[in-house]
Amino acid sequence: MTIDTKIRHVTRPGANVFLELGFSAEEAKRLHVASQKQINDTRLLKEQLMTELSSWIEQHHLKQAEAAEILMVSRPRVSDVVNKKTTKFTIDTLVEMLSRIGKPVTLAVG
Repeated sequence: MTIDTKIRHVTRPGANVFLELGFSAEEAKRLHVASQKQINDTRLLKEQLMTELSSWIEQHHLKQAEAAEILMVSRPRVSDVVNKKTTKFTIDTLVEMLSRIGKPVTLAVG
């Protein structure tokens, strides 16, 4: 049995994938705007959580290796937090890390 792995179409970066999927121009625009807002909101939330972790590391004068041990992650993961590489983390992972240092996260819906 052979699995077909041929790429038949590539969506350009920044293109509206909803338009390419066949949605009407109006609906594609609406979906695109909504998805971009959701992506941005998630990124901002992750940045807030990472800022809390970074501040804690700084306040305790910890080296990344020391913080990694306490947070139960690798040193490169701590570097990714400090450098706010949001795409490398889920919100759950960041919340878990904050919990490990005694900073439980409370969710407020606006």
